Amino acid sequence: MKLNKTQPIGVFDSGIGGLTVANAVSKLLPNEQIIYFGDTAHLPYGDKSSRAIKQYSYMIADFLLEKKCKAIIIACNTASSIAYTFLKELYKDDLYIVDAIQPVINGVCQDDSVRKIGIIGTQVTIQSEVYEKRFKAQKPDLEVVSLATPLLVPMIEAGNFNDEMSESILKSYLLRKEFEDIDALVLGCTHYPLIKKDILKVLNRDVKVFDNTDFVAREVELDLRRLYLLADKKNQADEFYVSDYTDTFEKTTKIFYGEKIHLELCNIWKNS
Repeated sequence: MKLNKTQPIGVFDSGIGGLTVANAVSKLLPNEQIIYFGDTAHLPYGDKSSRAIKQYSYMIADFLLEKKCKAIIIACNTASSIAYTFLKELYKDDLYIVDAIQPVINGVCQDDSVRKIGIIGTQVTIQSEVYEKRFKAQKPDLEVVSLATPLLVPMIEAGNFNDEMSESILKSYLLRKEFEDIDALVLGCTHYPLIKKDILKVLNRDVKVFDNTDFVAREVELDLRRLYLLADKKNQADEFYVSDYTDTFEKTTKIFYGEKIHLELCNIWKNS
């Protein structure tokens, strides 16, 4: 399939957390149309099987391909760890695909001051050891420690951060012995940038915090420029779809996207 610069960029996540990535891309590349799909019917992916995650990711990618997207960003770390290689091989002739993990891996590996890094993420992301494997492949001397932090996503989606309860939860995760001497911390979930200030406050020392939103946006810009696919102007409005709709999802979007947007219900599973 021949791609052209006027086509939109698709972004998908297991819910609305990936709006942090969509927002970063939209700010860096204002001429690009964004088509977002949040699989709110199946969230969270963090407790789903690999088989289910691949199936959901495939159907969402197919939906975005029907929307004539020139690129797809897998904004979900869990889906990135399980389905990225599968989707990249499947759609290699049809569109450009980037995951939420590799861009931040590249960023960390280019920073010679980082010798020991901590990673926090969902259960599935951490169990997949995708960060450890990729760091080992690119920077074998880097020491990596990881921890599943399952309480953070529901806490953030409920809007319960920057308070005593969130501080207590973060301390229980980040003040563990294995994280004592880390130089940097990777936020291995698209929700976590929203509590970056809280995390820095708990760490209370000179620890670099890497979140994937800005790294993904910059990678997309560089690659689309290399492929001569950067849009010259924005021709269509952004579109935001979810597979299940509630008023809570609509209200919470402002937390993740930074401004009010409208979610449109699109049940792509009805024929499956």
